[in-house]
Amino acid sequence: MDNLAHALVGAVIGRAVADRHVARAGLIGAVAANAPDWTEAFIGLRLGGDRADYLVLHRGVTHALGSALVEIIVLTLLIGLGVRWWKRLRGGAGAPPPWGSLAACIGAALLSHLFLDWQGSYGLRPFLPWDGTWYYEDWVAIVDVFFWLLPLIALAWGSERHWMPLVAVLITGGGISFLILRRAELVESWVLLAYAALWVVALIGWVRYWFGPIGRRRVAALAVLILGLYAGSQGIAVQFRRAEIRQRAEQRFGAGAQWAALTVVGQPFTWAPVYASRDTVAGDDWRRARHLDLRVVQRALRDTREGRAMAQFARFLIAEVDSTGNGVTVYLLDARYARSSRETWGVLSVRME
Repeated sequence: MDNLAHALVGAVIGRAVADRHVARAGLIGAVAANAPDWTEAFIGLRLGGDRADYLVLHRGVTHALGSALVEIIVLTLLIGLGVRWWKRLRGGAGAPPPWGSLAACIGAALLSHLFLDWQGSYGLRPFLPWDGTWYYEDWVAIVDVFFWLLPLIALAWGSERHWMPLVAVLITGGGISFLILRRAELVESWVLLAYAALWVVALIGWVRYWFGPIGRRRVAALAVLILGLYAGSQGIAVQFRRAEIRQRAEQRFGAGAQWAALTVVGQPFTWAPVYASRDTVAGDDWRRARHLDLRVVQRALRDTREGRAMAQFARFLIAEVDSTGNGVTVYLLDARYARSSRETWGVLSVRME
């Protein structure tokens, strides 16, 4: 999922798990929850860098289970020893927070990142570097407004009644609302209504002081529980949709057909079908030839860095060949994200001599 969702979910998990024993547990949880992404800088991923590098390195080895264990240990040591050093610097006692509670806070928040990524249609490769297989659950879309708003409300209700946390919540909520309204045509009407109703409930809860610093562990745990039930209910619902899509795929392309129920941003409990055979990828209202048997396409996939990057990433690979002008350009597309345009991020072009 997006990094804002990771941060907010990590913050409520940090509070729910360790707020009683670890100072700034919410902040630590937010940092830890994004660790699999920001540690990608250490393996060579750069903002604005090469798209082939992004497809290979993003959700790569830093998102693997073995790496997650290393990240938890390193972050626990860095934060624990950092707190101890800071206290000594200020003339206080040098004891770090309880190691067990700190490790639980960081571990739960960091592992939530892997879970949230795994539950979507982008996928996760948990067994790198030994096995590069992608795993997709197709439960919740990569962007979901409820994974923003519910933890934000819990964090607001669990804060002190002071203008500083209120301003932070309003700025974050305002940014979220701007993004939603800007693309309102992609969002189901019931989602917009639920979003508005939750803001009303959030305001009433702030004014009525339903929770506060004393009850913030409880409200944080409640937010995690609700999100878990929300994601789990979509995980149950998608099983029925998968059975329907699989049946249609086999009717169209035979018993060996490939298929998927892809999540749709802004439309919870809705999945877009994809059906595929060796030479065709299709949906309910579109159809594309794959062209993967062309010799120039096979060369691009085998002999170029861009081709190998897309081959290991794409769930439904399509190729287009442009022979106008000098030489040949092979366009490699993942039908999850690019079906007609060559300008979207799910496309790589390879110039062949």
